Amino acid sequence: MPQTLKATDILATGLMTFALFLGAGNIIFPPFLGHMAGTELMTAMLGFLLTGVGLPLLGVIACARAGGGLEKLTEILPPKMAMTFAVILFLAIGPLFAAPRTAVVSYELGLLPFTGESGTFSLALFSIGFFAIALYLALFPGKLLETVGKFITPMLVVVLVVIAAGAFLFPQGEAGAATESMITQGFFNGFREGYQTMDTLGALVFGVVIINAIQSKGVTDTRQVARYTFIAGLIAAVGLSLVYLVLGYIGSTSHQLVAAPQNGAEIISLFVNAAFGSWGKVVLAITVILACLTTSIGLLSACGEYFSKVFPALNYRSWVTLCALTSALIANVGLNTLLKVTIPALLIIYPVAIALIAVTLLKSWLANPGRVMTFVLIPVGLISIVEGLHAAGLSFVSPAYELLAYLPLQQEGLVWLLPGVLGGVLGILTSARSQGVADPVQS
Repeated sequence: MPQTLKATDILATGLMTFALFLGAGNIIFPPFLGHMAGTELMTAMLGFLLTGVGLPLLGVIACARAGGGLEKLTEILPPKMAMTFAVILFLAIGPLFAAPRTAVVSYELGLLPFTGESGTFSLALFSIGFFAIALYLALFPGKLLETVGKFITPMLVVVLVVIAAGAFLFPQGEAGAATESMITQGFFNGFREGYQTMDTLGALVFGVVIINAIQSKGVTDTRQVARYTFIAGLIAAVGLSLVYLVLGYIGSTSHQLVAAPQNGAEIISLFVNAAFGSWGKVVLAITVILACLTTSIGLLSACGEYFSKVFPALNYRSWVTLCALTSALIANVGLNTLLKVTIPALLIIYPVAIALIAVTLLKSWLANPGRVMTFVLIPVGLISIVEGLHAAGLSFVSPAYELLAYLPLQQEGLVWLLPGVLGGVLGILTSARSQGVADPVQS
């Protein structure tokens, strides 16, 4: 009989998955969205939960069905296309954007409330210490279930419950007025804001981390691994949804605390100080540092796993160390700068990741999934590149961006959707159905 997991191990795997996803963006974006949404909170949160929870869960399911992480999902693509996308995604979710953000958010919410003043030297020192701890734990990927799932995450859950209790026991006001954009485009604003959690991208890279953790407990049967991976993703989805709703509620009722916050970090910091007094700083510091630390561990581990396979000149430990050093260096640009440069990158990568997940989930019903995947990714990728470069302020793409106005759903941030669907239909119609016919897309 195939090895099975005990109930405690299943729960620990789910908690580990929850903790891997619950990082910097998960804490700072829901309060900011809630502040803008005000009385329109639930409409905005519905869109946010779709991209912040629903799509990551589908990503985990896709990894479970494929039997691995991103390399398994992209193996039906032409090799150069698959490697290009994978490298870009791992760099974005790892040392260039997401991983550095975990340290910066930990610094601004975990340390600054005690020091009261930020500085280049203190941020550099904190980043080095933060990634030193993350690196040490990421060097032993087989023990992540024990260190993260059974030790760190339960502590994180406890402090999150404390904050949730404070949100309802010590409310800081009524829900404020929604901004005009939230009244007219609340759902789609929430949908786009969910991009910034990077959790859909995280699902593609965390898939291998979750699977490795399950296999480290002796489970080798592929169906059992897929089943436990799905359960872990479901536990994480429920936990993330509850956290987002609480944080969004805190943001919507925080108008009396701050009228025009710069980011969600400012909102949550002011709330815990108002609700818990001096102890609020301690509660917030523990929450943020634990959440960001678990995410950074998972990101470093996933990047090390991937790059050591694709570029074997360096082993796993060397790649993890290199990613940690790079992340610590980039973290010194500060939170606001990181957020500004992250948005254009996400506009390019996110639609491609969504398309990749969708085709993977439909793979078993497609005669030629590689062809369909290629026909979907080409229009989605080209449109996403134009949107991302335009968001970065590069004027040379303006003519192409203006042409996108003739396509539906541009204002809603989904201009890539119809071309992607049409590309998929074209890929299905032109698929080589005979196994004896060579497919030029795959050759």
